[in-house]
Amino acid sequence: MILIKLILAHLIGDFFLQPASWIKEKEKKTLRSPKLYLHVLIHIVLLFVLLWDVSKWPMILIIGVSHFVIDALKLMLQKKKTKRFLFFVDQFLHLLVILLVYWLFIGKDYSLDHLLTSHTLLLLTCVLFLTIPVSIIMKTIFLKWNISKIIEGNESLKDAGKYIGILERVLVFVFVILDHWEAVGFLITAKSVFRFGDLRESKERKLTEYILIGTLISFGIAILIGLLYLVSMPLLS
Repeated sequence: MILIKLILAHLIGDFFLQPASWIKEKEKKTLRSPKLYLHVLIHIVLLFVLLWDVSKWPMILIIGVSHFVIDALKLMLQKKKTKRFLFFVDQFLHLLVILLVYWLFIGKDYSLDHLLTSHTLLLLTCVLFLTIPVSIIMKTIFLKWNISKIIEGNESLKDAGKYIGILERVLVFVFVILDHWEAVGFLITAKSVFRFGDLRESKERKLTEYILIGTLISFGIAILIGLLYLVSMPLLS
């Protein structure tokens, strides 16, 4: 419960109680911005309010000071090209500090063995496989054709197709292991509706075949991995 409260305080402080105007001022003035210190103070107050335990002040102090240091470093290092990258680094470091502080003060003697079970590892393996590995597999399959020529004039956002494919495979996998096959059908229908306009306008048979093959392979792999997961679960019990 304490860990959830620590993460909740971070989410409220960073995303709900930090107006866009504050962010712009911090990026402009960096360490000279009063909003930076006010932002950190809000985090500290939130931690005290949510934990409601003065004896936890060392945890709160460490998280508050680290939050200031991480934000300050991000503001000093941030440039237009690195803004997106540093945002994710910033959030990762904040979360890492919260987890470390919780482990040092609360959960140091708490065993994680019950989390690292064979079932958990199998689930993690399946999900990870459906991300980058399957994207590479599909890319290798399509090396047989000159895809750049097929999609010429129909280019999309950079890597958008890869991310869409990853999301749809993970969603299909989740639906399969939860036994919600109707959701898989809905996802296929929704994608078909969105793609129909592009295909109708392009009037390119090769593009249509490319999208159809890609969709069937992507969904097929996700369904297969979902079924393998369900079959393997009883064997690991």
